[in-house]
Amino acid sequence: MKRLFVSLVVLVAVVLVFGKERIVINSYMSDPAPRKVFAELVKIFEQKNPEYEVVVNTFAHEDFKVLLRTWLAAPEGPDVVTWFAGERMRYFAEKGLIAPVDDAFDGRRFTDFFPASFESTCSYKGKIYFVPQSWYWWGVYYRRTVFQRLGLKEPKTWDEFLKVCDLLKKNGIIPIAIGTKFPWTAAGWFDILNLRVNGLDYHIKLTSGEIPYTDAGLLKVFNYWKQLIDRGYFLPNHTSYEWQEAAQFLFRGEAGMYYMGQFIKDVAPAAVKDDLDLFRFPIIDPKIPLYEETPIDGFMMPSNAKNKKGAIEFLKFIASEEAQRKFASDLGRLAAHVKITPPDAHAKKGFEMILASAGVAQFYDRDTNPEMAEVGMNAMIRFMMKPSELTKILSELERERKRIYGKK
Repeated sequence: MKRLFVSLVVLVAVVLVFGKERIVINSYMSDPAPRKVFAELVKIFEQKNPEYEVVVNTFAHEDFKVLLRTWLAAPEGPDVVTWFAGERMRYFAEKGLIAPVDDAFDGRRFTDFFPASFESTCSYKGKIYFVPQSWYWWGVYYRRTVFQRLGLKEPKTWDEFLKVCDLLKKNGIIPIAIGTKFPWTAAGWFDILNLRVNGLDYHIKLTSGEIPYTDAGLLKVFNYWKQLIDRGYFLPNHTSYEWQEAAQFLFRGEAGMYYMGQFIKDVAPAAVKDDLDLFRFPIIDPKIPLYEETPIDGFMMPSNAKNKKGAIEFLKFIASEEAQRKFASDLGRLAAHVKITPPDAHAKKGFEMILASAGVAQFYDRDTNPEMAEVGMNAMIRFMMKPSELTKILSELERERKRIYGKK
């Protein structure tokens, strides 16, 4: 009898272990801080839903971007994937590679959870395909102690910005850190310069393929950028560094500024984190309203997911106030959820900067056709290395625009 009892206990244990439904998530959250917080969220989900076992496969950010297309086109893919709202999401929705996730809202509306302004970037043909988790601002980051030591103030205009760059350089400090081993960091510079020079409507038309790359407005954008390159304000050999590596120059006080997203604080040493501050990218044309970049990160469900039921349950959890609050508060980010206020003073400053903006864009490689984005970003790096080839570069980009968008 005792042996039978032990056998039954073992059998029940085996059933409990192997009877769980598996949810496979492929994630690009490879930086230590977000990876840790996401792992904690997964544990909370499993505790609340013991019938599920969640397997998280984490990939380096740039590798993830390449691999995602392979997973989505395979006979069977992961159940949930991290990704970006906007054109990057819609591209896969148009091709039928991701499935609608309206069921993740339990019969309620998207706007019961998230701002109405997010809906267009998370939907396609009237259905929701994307569950946002967090969003963040871009700004010019600097160390307060470095600025204080040199008597520098946050520049409000382009001329003031150039003077700050010049003073930093004269004091042996690299004015602007940037790492372009992967080209999206250069796209950030292109975006903000275009928003400051030409405005949001122009920027949207450009990323939609409606404006030629040889347009006079774009030439003006690149000429402002060229001023910084010609004066030697950018980190030398920046193509050798990933963005995190370039950030170390700012953290060590060897570089003065870094135009980057809020996530720069994720990789800052504890001793430096509280010394980091930011300012809005300076005004170039006073007639152009202030527009900013606010990318939205979140999750999608592949059409080839094996466990769609489990995927929807996980996405319900991700959309919840509890999950959104933890992720935002632990990382000092802005939660997508409408009921969650900024978690700290730094987040509040970024939030207020966005609220005071006349409008926002996502990001060049999120708002434009993926093929055009790849061509465009590589061209931007080439321009930073060889600015004298600008005319040739823009002509080549225009040929690519016509080919990709089917323009004559």
